[in-house]
Amino acid sequence: MNPSPTPGPPLLQLHDGRATLTLNRPAHHNRLHLEDLLALQRHFAALAADPAVKLLVLTGSGRTFCSGFHIGEFDGAANAASAGPALFEQTVDALEALALPTVCRLNGSVHGGATDLALACDFRVGVSTMDLRMPAARLGLHYYPNGLRRYVSRLGLATAKRLFLLAESVPAAELLALGYLDRLVAPDQLDAEVQAIADALAAGAPLALRGMKASLNEIARGEFHLAALRQREALCAASADLQEGKAAFAEKRPPRFAGC
Repeated sequence: MNPSPTPGPPLLQLHDGRATLTLNRPAHHNRLHLEDLLALQRHFAALAADPAVKLLVLTGSGRTFCSGFHIGEFDGAANAASAGPALFEQTVDALEALALPTVCRLNGSVHGGATDLALACDFRVGVSTMDLRMPAARLGLHYYPNGLRRYVSRLGLATAKRLFLLAESVPAAELLALGYLDRLVAPDQLDAEVQAIADALAAGAPLALRGMKASLNEIARGEFHLAALRQREALCAASADLQEGKAAFAEKRPPRFAGC
């Protein structure tokens, strides 16, 4: 059995086209320090530049997914009160902007800014023992704009108001009903459910998956340009992947996509 890794910045593992990024401060509920945000940004940039990576799974070590940004790092320097939240916003935006599909493996509860980190992923799989709490109002904090946008665009205005303004602790079953979670499972079924989503994504054509992810996110933000969507549509229409998909359908076999 391998020894547990030394607590610290998030750990990146690559295996067979799948990246797993693990938050790595279990004794402190995987709270995110400034150095963790910088490490996440470096990992996201590396993944964006590596065409061999087809999927990212984001998860946490220990019993909690993440308790959010380390509140002690909101101050301590002249500009830290704004620098910390600004860096957090930039980090979550970088995750959302990744072209490859992303799955958040919520191994436990999610609080504070980590709720937005999970929302930036394409899919969220949670365990029945988890809960969510967004305590910004109880801290006197006005949340950063892109986080508010993600909440409203993904969950709707009423749910966003409930989570931000009431600062309630919301149990897992309600999170599924609200649409925050895509799948909810017992803890011992978490890996199998994440693998099922990974397998479904692996069966898709990478060019189409990445193009439609970008287009759907732009539509949700109300920032899309029809010309850009048409360009992605045309790129897929002229791709070798489409020809392979049609051939595989006709021959009743699994397709072998190349991503071009």
